[in-house]
Amino acid sequence: MFKNYNMNQIVLPLELEVKLQKNDIAYHVHHLVESIPPEAFEPFLRNEGCPAYHPRMMLKIILCAYTQSVFSGRKIEALLKDSIRMMWLAQGYEPSYRTINRFRVHPKVKELIRQCFVQFRCQLIEEKLIHQEAIFIDGTKIEANANKFTFVWKKSIEKYHQSLIEKSNQLYNELLEKEIIPEIERESDEQLSLKELAHLVQQVDDIVTEYDKEIEASSDVQKRKILRSARKYPKQVRNQLIDFVLRKQKYQQDFETFGARNSYSKTDRDATFMRMKDDYMQNGQLKAGYNIQIATEGQYALAYSLFSNPTDTRTLIPFLDEIEQHYFELPKYIVADAGYGSEQNYHDILSNRKREALITYNMYLKEQKKKYKQNKFNPDNWEYDEETDTYTCPNQKRLEFQYDSIRNDRTGFQRKFKIYECEDCSGCPFRSLCTKAKEGNNRKLIVNEKWEQQKEYVRMKLSEEKTSAIYRKRKIDVEPVFGFLKANLRFTRFSVRGKSKVENEMGLALMAVNLRKFTAIN
Repeated sequence: MFKNYNMNQIVLPLELEVKLQKNDIAYHVHHLVESIPPEAFEPFLRNEGCPAYHPRMMLKIILCAYTQSVFSGRKIEALLKDSIRMMWLAQGYEPSYRTINRFRVHPKVKELIRQCFVQFRCQLIEEKLIHQEAIFIDGTKIEANANKFTFVWKKSIEKYHQSLIEKSNQLYNELLEKEIIPEIERESDEQLSLKELAHLVQQVDDIVTEYDKEIEASSDVQKRKILRSARKYPKQVRNQLIDFVLRKQKYQQDFETFGARNSYSKTDRDATFMRMKDDYMQNGQLKAGYNIQIATEGQYALAYSLFSNPTDTRTLIPFLDEIEQHYFELPKYIVADAGYGSEQNYHDILSNRKREALITYNMYLKEQKKKYKQNKFNPDNWEYDEETDTYTCPNQKRLEFQYDSIRNDRTGFQRKFKIYECEDCSGCPFRSLCTKAKEGNNRKLIVNEKWEQQKEYVRMKLSEEKTSAIYRKRKIDVEPVFGFLKANLRFTRFSVRGKSKVENEMGLALMAVNLRKFTAIN
C-alpha cells in the first residue's frame, strides 16, 4: 500500500511559513532585519519611476542566501524560485539578479549592514550571550576579485618616474643649447611639471607649424629640402615631449592610487598585493587582497573594517576609532595578539582611551624562556644603577648615558630613546659576543624607557589570574570566526570590486556567520 500520490489533482497554495521548521534560519534573518529602525530605510525612498522593491525584503533575501553559501546574483535569483525560506522572505516577489547585484553594492546599504550589527549585538546582550567585558581583535586576508598578474609596484613607478625626470631635464637643456625655444620660468629646478611639459609641447609645435607654412609657401626644391631637414629634429622632439606628458600623467595617477601603499591591482585599484596563506603548510602566494579586521565576543563578529595595508600594527587605532564612532562603546579590555603590540598602540589604548590593553609584543614569548633570561650578553639582563643612570656589561664595564634621541616613524608618531655608551671596549674578551661595532668603537645601548614601561605593564597584566584568563580566551573567540567564514561558509574570495562594494559584501558574509551560529545555538 502506498500513500496517495496524484499529479493530476489541483492543490491549493498553502502558506509557505507552515513548511518552515520552528527554528529555521529564515526566522532569525526576518527578526534581525525587522529590528532595524524605519529611519534607516528612508534614503531608499523615491517619488518617481516604478515602485522599488522594499529594502527590507532585499536585505533579507541576500542575507539568507549568504547563510547558505550562495554569493552569486544569478544563484540568488534561482533560489527565489525553488527555496521555501527564500520565497517566504520575498513573499512571492522575484527580483532579477541585476536588481540583487545593484542593491548589495549600493553605498546606502552600508548603513543597513551597520544597523544589522548594532541590532544583533543588542539581541546578544538581551539573551546574555556576551558580557561586554572585553573585545577580541584579529585580522585575516581575503583575496580580491582581481587578476593576480595585473600588479603595479610603487618602487618600479618611482624608478621610471625618476628616469623620466632626468630625460626631460636633459631634453630641455638640449633645446636651450640649440636655441630652439627660449628659457621658461620653472616652478622647480629639479623637475619639469606637467604644465611646463605641456607648454614645451606647444612651443615646439608652433615651430614645426612655421616650418610647415614655409615649406608650403616655397616653390624652390632646394630650399624645401633644407627646410624639411631643419624641421626633422623639432618634430622628433615634439613626439618625445608628448610621450613625456602622457607618461607624467600616468605616473601621477599611479602615485595618487598608491597613497600609502606599495602596490595595487589594475583590475581592482583598491586591492593591495599581500602574502596569502594558501595551504596548511602556509606556502603563501602574493595576491591582490584586503586586510579584514574584526572585533568579536562569544565567537560573534560585532564590528569589522577593511584596510589596504597588510600589517596589523597600523590598523588597530583606526579600527578602534571606527568601532567607537559607528558600533558601540569600547569595553574595559582590548585583547589582541603580538601583531598589534607597539608603543603607539599601547599609548593610544592606555592614555587616550583609558582602557586596558591585553596585547602581547613580539618578544613576549621569547622572554619567558630560560635561555633568554640566562643570556648574560642580553642587555635586558644587565645590572642597572638608577642613581648613576648606568648599565654594567658582562666585563664589569659601565655604560654611561650620552644623549637623548627622538625618532619619528612613518605615521608621525614620536619615540624617545636614551643612548648609552661603554666606557672602554678595547681588549674586551667578550667583544665578538657582545657587539658588532667596528674595532676602536665602543658598545652602544639604545633604551626606550616608555616602551620598557609598557612591556612591564603587559607582563604584569598577563601574570594576574583574571586578565590572563581573559587573554587565553582570544584564540578560542576570534580565530573560530575566521574558520567559520572560510571553511563552513566557504567565503574565500570576494565577488565584487572596489573597497566600498567589498565592505558591503564582507559585512553580509560576517553577519551570515553570526546568524548561522546563533541559529545553531538556539
